[in-house]
Amino acid sequence: MLGQLLLAGSRSSLVRRSVSGLPLTRKVVDRFVAGESVAEASAAVQRLVDGGLTVTIDHLGEETRDAGAAAATAKAYITLLEELRPLALGARAEVSVKLSAVGQELGDSMALDHAREICEAAALNGSMVTLDMEDHTTVDSTLGILRSLREDFPSTGVAIQSYLFRSEADCRDLATAGSRVRLVKGAYREPASVAHQSKAEVDKAYVRCLRTLMAGKGYPMVATHDDRLIAITELLADRFSRSVGDYEYQMLYGIRTDKQEALAGAGHTVRVYVPYGDDWYGYFMRRLAERPANVAFFLRALGGK
Repeated sequence: MLGQLLLAGSRSSLVRRSVSGLPLTRKVVDRFVAGESVAEASAAVQRLVDGGLTVTIDHLGEETRDAGAAAATAKAYITLLEELRPLALGARAEVSVKLSAVGQELGDSMALDHAREICEAAALNGSMVTLDMEDHTTVDSTLGILRSLREDFPSTGVAIQSYLFRSEADCRDLATAGSRVRLVKGAYREPASVAHQSKAEVDKAYVRCLRTLMAGKGYPMVATHDDRLIAITELLADRFSRSVGDYEYQMLYGIRTDKQEALAGAGHTVRVYVPYGDDWYGYFMRRLAERPANVAFFLRALGGK
């Protein structure tokens, strides 16, 4: 129930103003967001890579309904990638893109054009792009844009959300050679007509999707902080004869850093999802909704503890 309330709050302008206006909110946001500037994001990336981790960087923003703002978001990604280019990080530093932030609501052609510009900049770094998945109304559009991008940039990845009923079929379609799929549980408030509602059902769906990806010929990116799902991943990797380099783990910036380091120390590729920018509200509220521990952290900060 708390998670549903927080997800509803992520789209409320009144709650946005209230939460954003709290003096200590910034203290908590700093745990989950790597700063507002390119310089701050670059510094966080360098620190993580130096620690043996890899990264995917998200310039925060979504649901853009203005062509100028969509172009500005694409430019922000290009500027970030230009800033990272001298570091020669290659595939250790990719970017994640929400298509709604680059004009998807204004038409697939605009979003595709901007996503292609970002892919071109990433390719100059020897890097890649992964398309974030948003609410269920955008899935067909996102997968269509993915297909177009892969004609020129075959390593372009995509996120699939296990809580959607359709996701098992999408995983089967995507489990092909060269296909990079980030499997997540899902962090949007979805109706019961399209998505599992209970944690138990979402977890079961995650395992079914994971099995499909691990059995396929693509490259699974297992986005989870759950020890049980990590253990299942290892069992499936053994069952389908996948070596450590045939899949990777992905975790969020500021969450379970000890586990990130432990997995990387064991030889796994661990990619940290690094968000930056000043449009942090929606992302922040979804992180609170995902785990009770995040809410407790927020409340302790507000209490000055």
